[in-house]
Amino acid sequence: MHSIVLLMWLALCTEQDVRERQISNTLTLGAAACALAWLFATGHSWIGAEPSDAGWALAIVMLLTLPGYMLGRFGAGDVKLLGALALATSHQYVLGTFIGAGIAVLLWMLSRRRLWTLLNPKVKKRLQVLAEQVGDKQPFAPYVLVGFLLTAVWIQ
Repeated sequence: MHSIVLLMWLALCTEQDVRERQISNTLTLGAAACALAWLFATGHSWIGAEPSDAGWALAIVMLLTLPGYMLGRFGAGDVKLLGALALATSHQYVLGTFIGAGIAVLLWMLSRRRLWTLLNPKVKKRLQVLAEQVGDKQPFAPYVLVGFLLTAVWIQ
């Protein structure tokens, strides 16, 4: 049940990231505040992990994302998204999500040309318009969503 709520939140973040190439603070910081309040109120993370696991997850996220943010590879919304996810889950989920996101990026890079030829012309036109409106900046939240989904299935 708790994973479904996180999946819905990640789906909202993904949709906004794809459309606008940024994730609002309301979605990221709001979820982080709720996860932190849940930690303090119940003594465990949203998925039931110990607070120390959520703390380690946040440390892992900062260690893996802040260098990318400083080099311009990650956006601030991506860092906040993963930080909120860390506070709501555990280090296992965070590491699994990173690995799953990396696999999703790799699969997308290898198969995107082939998948593009299979798309409906109307869908192609809509996606092309979206790509032209926002430029070269690529969304990362869709890969996080796939990574979290793979991790949730693997762990549970």
